[in-house]
Amino acid sequence: MLYVTRRATFSAAHRLYNPTFSDQRNEEVFDKCNNPRGHGHNYTLEVTVRGLPDPATGYVIDLKRLARIIDERILSEVDHRHLNYDVEFLRGVIPTAENLAVAFWQRIAPHIDGGQLHALRLYESENNFVDYRGEPVELVRHAAAEQEASA
Repeated sequence: MLYVTRRATFSAAHRLYNPTFSDQRNEEVFDKCNNPRGHGHNYTLEVTVRGLPDPATGYVIDLKRLARIIDERILSEVDHRHLNYDVEFLRGVIPTAENLAVAFWQRIAPHIDGGQLHALRLYESENNFVDYRGEPVELVRHAAAEQEASA
């Protein structure tokens, strides 16, 4: 089995906030990430596909195709956007790195051919990242956050 990884970067703002928490609890849980105006990150996304090389091409997956999938399904929606307000597929989701990884997986997994999506790694900063391998995870959507984002 071989593992092929494509890296991409994007910049985005977000606010970590749970509308079911009091202001005090949001401050305690999310600290400076709860800034009402949001804050930004320069994210790095790594997408790994596993499989055996195609005998005709030698590729597990054509990296140009993988780059296009990442660009069309993720980067075009999130780069230089406020994740709480501007990204429809994140509507009502607390945009933690963990939740972003799950949402990104859901966006690209159906479009991977010539291999199988194996792992997604999302760096929120140089020191903080999350790994996700497609295990079942329910993305919780908060109705109050959806309403706030629509306003």
